[in-house]
Amino acid sequence: MTAKISLCLVKGFPQCPGEDRRFSRMFNHNRHGGQYIVAGINIERIMDSLSNALISVDIDGKINYCNQQVEKFLGLPADKIVGRDVKLFFPTTGLMEVVKDGRAQIGRRLVLNDGTYLTNRTPVIVDGKVVGAVAVFQDVTGIQKIIDELTTKNEKIKELKDTLTSILELSSDGIVAVDRDYVITMANESFAGFFNKKVDEIVGKHVKQVYGNYIFPRAMETGESEYGYVTSLNGHEIIANRVPIKKNGQIVGALGTVAFKNISDLYRLNEKIKNLRSQLDFYRDELVRVKRARYTFDQIIGDNKDFAALKKIARRVAHTQSTVLIRGESGTGKELFAQAMYIESRRSEGPFIRVNCAAVPETLLESELFGYKEGAFTGAKKGGQVGKFELAHKGVIFLDEIGDMSLNMQAKVLRVLQEKEIERLGDSRPHHVDVRVIAATNRNLEEMIDRGEFREDLYYRVNVVTLIIPPLRERDGDLDLLIKHFIEKFSRQFGISVDGVDEESRQLLLSHRWPGNIRELENVVERAFNLLEGKIIKKEHLPLYLQNAKKHGKVQLGGLPRLIEEIEKEAILEALERCGGNKLQTAESLGISRAGLYKKMKRYNIK
Repeated sequence: MTAKISLCLVKGFPQCPGEDRRFSRMFNHNRHGGQYIVAGINIERIMDSLSNALISVDIDGKINYCNQQVEKFLGLPADKIVGRDVKLFFPTTGLMEVVKDGRAQIGRRLVLNDGTYLTNRTPVIVDGKVVGAVAVFQDVTGIQKIIDELTTKNEKIKELKDTLTSILELSSDGIVAVDRDYVITMANESFAGFFNKKVDEIVGKHVKQVYGNYIFPRAMETGESEYGYVTSLNGHEIIANRVPIKKNGQIVGALGTVAFKNISDLYRLNEKIKNLRSQLDFYRDELVRVKRARYTFDQIIGDNKDFAALKKIARRVAHTQSTVLIRGESGTGKELFAQAMYIESRRSEGPFIRVNCAAVPETLLESELFGYKEGAFTGAKKGGQVGKFELAHKGVIFLDEIGDMSLNMQAKVLRVLQEKEIERLGDSRPHHVDVRVIAATNRNLEEMIDRGEFREDLYYRVNVVTLIIPPLRERDGDLDLLIKHFIEKFSRQFGISVDGVDEESRQLLLSHRWPGNIRELENVVERAFNLLEGKIIKKEHLPLYLQNAKKHGKVQLGGLPRLIEEIEKEAILEALERCGGNKLQTAESLGISRAGLYKKMKRYNIK
């Protein structure tokens, strides 16, 4: 039996029997055995077998049909849905717009319950009049996720492409890539510039169209990379690299980079490398020389019994971490002992930092020792400066002439010794330092303490181990050894061979009291080398104060102090003459500070 179907969405439409749960309000049909049949098929089963959800409303927006997919979606049976306002379940539905204007809405996107749906909404028209609307919506959540993932990937791919393009353009090297057919797939402006073209003018073209010959034959055909080959590119003699591009073990293209746009660039680079290597060799040799310049105990010359015993004690103390105070007259070799102790200590891999406390002005000594923070004072370096104590971290700091340090600085040094930390100028944050302190002085610290010129607490802090180096005049038998040593030293330095000193000169040297100690002796021998004509040092090669020493004869009125003063004055005059009047050089040659030299010049009325 054939059934005629007409959608009846108007409540109480006369053709629609009212007793059926869903279809009685939707179809005009032939009923067979209590079921609604279309072409021999139960129409309810047809609608419920659809994978898409289907819902219809009447002109008032009341739901008059829904299939099982809608029931599953809402989680309610049909009798809880049919007859109720559609907006109770679908607040954003456009069905009522379709009922109102009679225009279908096709392919609209709908987001419900964290899902994405594609919906078609069409009006139901009977006798030319809109009597309701029907909506079919399909779950496309999975498809939407795929679309979102593809969109994200496309964005990432575009970002990577933009990044790659930026990298290519930032490179000063010419870069080009070709596929298996020698078509240019990528290039940068540097490469395109060889042909006075833009990148988009060469990408996509065969290499023969761009510069007339095939490239990458070896990389493309054999898969072997080539580096540093010389070739010609549009009149430019270049040095380039060629590398195959492989995918799944197959050659799919090749990449070329221009390492040098002109061979002359390579020559310039080669010269620069040679210069750098030369500088490196120079600094390496200087480093070796500086390291060798560090004195060991074996290099400190002296067989005198007391002096040898002192070296033995110093060598034993070198292996401890105790603070050491080295005392002795100027020129006796206090720094040599400090260096030797450093070399034989466990800190020999760390730095050895020397500070002459008498040579640095009082106003600068604090910043020299402890450093300063940027902006600590007018003229401070940008970024600040690290002090000597920090530079000596894990090593040794040698504070020479510590007796010339002001009371204020003594207090700050005492804190370092006690707390093992320093504060830079302008900075309130302490910095931990791990240093061993070796101090030295030629002054009588005990008398200075009595006069209030040296802190007693600092004295006991630095006086843990005291080494007193005897003056040269008290080292019997060592003078001849030292003369021989300095003659050998200056023979190498001056490039001449000197056999020694004659007996008259030797006696003059032996009878001299050497107020400047070993430093004075070294200067005397060096002066003789400057005046020497033969291979023997004679009296005329010695300073005037030594040549005139016999004139003093026996001690005259005033005794020994008067004689020492005369000799000291002559030594200063001689040193001034030798140094051309330069006060700093004169002070250094005599082994005293510049301030000490000025005091002595004033005392002896030397202009």
